[in-house]
Amino acid sequence: MSLNNDALDRWLSKLEQRSPESRIDLGLDRVQTMVDRLFADADWSHTHIITVGGTNGKGSTVAFCESMARSCGLSTAAYTSPHITLFEERLRLDGEMADSSVWLEALETVDSIRGELPLTWFEHVTLAALLISKHHQPDVMILEVGLGGRLDAVNVMTPNVSIITSIGLDHTDWLGPTRTHIGREKLGIARAGRPLIIGEADWPKDLEPALRDTGAQVIRLGKDFRIECTSPSNQSAWVLEKANGERWIMPPLHLTGTYQFQNAACALLALEALDLSLPLAEACLRQGLSKTRIAGRFERVQDSPTVILDVAHNEAGAQALAQSLSLDAATTHSFGKTWAVFSALSDKDIEGIGRAMAHVVDHWIVGGLSGLRGQSANEVTTRLIDCGITAPIDTVKSIPHALDRALEYAESIDRIVVFGSFQVLSTVRSRWTMQE
Repeated sequence: MSLNNDALDRWLSKLEQRSPESRIDLGLDRVQTMVDRLFADADWSHTHIITVGGTNGKGSTVAFCESMARSCGLSTAAYTSPHITLFEERLRLDGEMADSSVWLEALETVDSIRGELPLTWFEHVTLAALLISKHHQPDVMILEVGLGGRLDAVNVMTPNVSIITSIGLDHTDWLGPTRTHIGREKLGIARAGRPLIIGEADWPKDLEPALRDTGAQVIRLGKDFRIECTSPSNQSAWVLEKANGERWIMPPLHLTGTYQFQNAACALLALEALDLSLPLAEACLRQGLSKTRIAGRFERVQDSPTVILDVAHNEAGAQALAQSLSLDAATTHSFGKTWAVFSALSDKDIEGIGRAMAHVVDHWIVGGLSGLRGQSANEVTTRLIDCGITAPIDTVKSIPHALDRALEYAESIDRIVVFGSFQVLSTVRSRWTMQE
């Protein structure tokens, strides 16, 4: 580890002590004050902004946007959260992680300018990312919403195009108890007169008035565009058809999961909707789609036994993961047992996740998670049993211990799926990245 990495780690530890990452205080007033201070004379007109919200699929959609833009010769900045292994993953400049020294300078600049303004951890980091991005002067900046939309820190920036990938039940304590409540919060990233791409096919009818009130130019899956797949496998070509009859034949995707078709379509339509000074060649867009990679989304990191990493941390994400596992077994591989290495933060719907995965898991190995929102392995196991899981469950201290046990027990024809909160993957993914 370099001295710069050490310095960044120390700075982030100091920030964590002052304002824990787990503390959530939604609102734009503090961030807007800081934007006015940091960028009082800044000209953002050169940069086209895409803001991506949604319950699931945000990270993949950002990656699709970024890859296609770069394939078309555009410079990019992509801000995502949370990270899996390294903090620096949160900001990519032209596809490369921003250097730790650059992060350190930006975090210190924000700190020196904030004075006594009490920023949250996420607000401070987001402002630093915006500062780095502004210096980079990208043609396209893609911002992933951290939580909700309307009051999330990234919403301080005015997007040229907004995307809502999906609406599911997550963060209900903050966003409301129903998909309608959550959808209203996510609609807050829309802007009047500007395109809003919606990848949610099952749009709540109660949201129609709120959708109209945004004044956005709505482009919605199932109404303004649809997707045709000749095969449910992502290894086949697929078609994006618009309401005017225009059809784009698109290449197979490297990212696994049928939901990735809609994420790719949203990204493609968002780039097309940008008012760019140069046309985007279809060949470049196709190349960008086919080259898109992202960690932790049905990521196969090992064979014999197969090991798959996935950040499914809510019921909708678990349903998508279960579908991908079933499709994978039916179309590309023949497996023995499926072992689940799992944990989730205390505020997650573990019961819903368990029910969604019950039919594809033969044996669960549960570990605990640390931190203010963490919980012990026994607590996770109790909640899985309470929701009706009947498959065997081993309870161990931590996720690394759980993975060790799965690797010990699994036969070469078996598969191990490591999933749950981002923290689950952050504790084990380095085992494979160190081998790359």
